[in-house]
Amino acid sequence: MTLIPGNILLVSIQPVLRFDHWLFSKINQQWTSSFADGVLPFLRQAEMWVPFYLFLLVFVTLNFRKKGWWWACTLIMTGIISDLVSSHLIKELVFRYRPCQDPSMTDQVRTLVIYCPQSSSFVSSHACNHFAVATFIFLTLKQTSGWWRLIFLWAFSISYAQVYVGVHFPIDVICGGILGCIIGYGMTRFFNNQFGSLSIKQ
Repeated sequence: MTLIPGNILLVSIQPVLRFDHWLFSKINQQWTSSFADGVLPFLRQAEMWVPFYLFLLVFVTLNFRKKGWWWACTLIMTGIISDLVSSHLIKELVFRYRPCQDPSMTDQVRTLVIYCPQSSSFVSSHACNHFAVATFIFLTLKQTSGWWRLIFLWAFSISYAQVYVGVHFPIDVICGGILGCIIGYGMTRFFNNQFGSLSIKQ
């Protein structure tokens, strides 16, 4: 009997998908609280983080002047590239129902957002974008303070919120986060090669 490679792949990932659905049900339906219900949907909104982005702009321009402006431009490029790769490349190639769209799960999912996005669930652009930015920030600014490692908690909390509110499966945000880290690392290499590493003493 000849097995079709696609069937082999489908069978091999079934345990992963079962774990993915199990973990989603835990995060979305069991590991919940009224406090998280109120905070996490708000946490994913870009508007909430405007003061943080302004702080970054002030911090790098005051400490690094012209190089700080190039840093800010590269940070923006990192976000744009990660969004293009996740939203306009991978999601065009791989379609997966979001939990809030999946016909087999609509009566089980707690959807804590106003609407369910119609785009593919794989990969999570939120996770990809925020981990790309977090990786770039950490790798370029880690010489200035060890506290920058906490930036990954920021990216994780936003990614976790995507699962909690019902718009992504865990695998979507895990793969998005990994992809984001790779992009952030690549943009760090680009910045350091073009402009040199940042040092608070320069």
